[in-house]
Parts: sequence; C-alpha cells; structure tokens
Amino acid sequence: MDPNLLSLFKLSLIFVNMLMTRGLSDADGADLSFTQRPQLLPCNQTVLLLEMERCGERFSSDMNHIHPDDRCNLTHFIREYHVFSFCTEMNAVRIGCFWPNPAVERFIISIHKHFFSNCSLERVPLIDPPDDTLILLIVIPVFLTLAMVALVVWCSKRGDILA
Repeated sequence: MDPNLLSLFKLSLIFVNMLMTRGLSDADGADLSFTQRPQLLPCNQTVLLLEMERCGERFSSDMNHIHPDDRCNLTHFIREYHVFSFCTEMNAVRIGCFWPNPAVERFIISIHKHFFSNCSLERVPLIDPPDDTLILLIVIPVFLTLAMVALVVWCSKRGDILA
C-alpha cells in the first residue's frame, strides 16, 4: 500500500474520531441551566391538580372508546396510557413540580382504581406434586450427596496409591 495513502487514511480516521468524540462531549454548547441556577418556579399544587384533571379527562375520553372487557389487556390501551403519563409528567415539570410527587401519585392511583379495578390476576392454585415425583425429587439428591461423600472418603484413604 502506498505510504501517502496510508498516512491520509490515518489522518482521516483521526479527524472522524475527533468529530465523533466532540459530539459526545456535553460541555461544548450544552445548556447547563439546570445545574447552574436553582428552579425559579415554586410548585403550585392547585394548578398542578387542575392540569392533572385535564390529563385525566382526556384519558377518560380515550378509554371510553375501548371496550370494558379490553381494559385489562395493556396492548389495547398502551398508546392512551402513554399519552396520559406523558401529559402528567410534562405538566408537572412545566408547573415547576417534581414528577411523580404525592399529589400526582394520588391522582394516578384514582385513575387506576376507576379504570383497572377489575383487572386482578387470577392465580392458579398451587398443588403438591404426586407422591412418586416428590419422593424422587428428595431421594436422588440425598443418594448423590452420600455417594459423593463416600467417593471423597475412599479417595482420601487411597491417596498414597493415586498420587
């Protein structure tokens, strides 16, 4: 390979690497406003609850389009729930509140109680295995443990011959 071509190739790799690492650096031209100054807006709980009500009303109207039998299957309403969650988060941040905070959590729990109260999981009752299976599951490890102990003892007594 031509030495000039090789040096040009190395130079281009260095240049590409420089561009890529510069893009990964957060210090160049980044908005450091969250770390440099404190939050100016105090959390207004009244406005927060009004905005949560708006998000809840939109979610309720979206959920009314979904059949009640399908409300326990997340695949039927995942988009609506995502929009609701995003709405509560963005409004809380916009108002100057943390998300989630206790007021938002209480609101989300009330939404869950309203729409998903009948979605409890039906648990399969656990039953014991048949006696034959249970005996095998107990006896085999016990005999293997005894066999391993016997093998270790036998090998330790015959250590002079095996060494």
